[in-house]
Amino acid sequence: MSDELTDEGPNPFVTDIESDTLANDRYRTTRWTGKNIQMTLMSIEPGHDIGLEVHSDGDQFLRVEAGTARVQMGPTEDDLSFDREVGDDWVILVPAGMWHNVTNIGDVPLKVYAIYGPPEHPAGTVHETKAESDADHHH
Repeated sequence: MSDELTDEGPNPFVTDIESDTLANDRYRTTRWTGKNIQMTLMSIEPGHDIGLEVHSDGDQFLRVEAGTARVQMGPTEDDLSFDREVGDDWVILVPAGMWHNVTNIGDVPLKVYAIYGPPEHPAGTVHETKAESDADHHH
């Protein structure tokens, strides 16, 4: 079903976000990119993670639609003192400038959608795998 999920921004758009998130089988798919925010869908395989990162210029909202994850955050990449476990229907709020990582600790793909302000990825970005995302110089 991921082939039908495309970036519909910056046009007016409505969607069933739960259905979109659960249907996405790609590591990352941008679903809507506007001037000030962006929504992406993610599917993270068991044992894999988003990768330790920081967004200096914007906050991030993530919602777990399915799966179990470990969330780590902190002021530096060596100090991830915030450490929580989350599951279905939980949200993760990442302040600008906070180092963070989300790891799938379950046995099924972790289905997440993320909202960035400002947009984090070029409009229309699709990464089939985390390796493809890591190799993308825009990420």
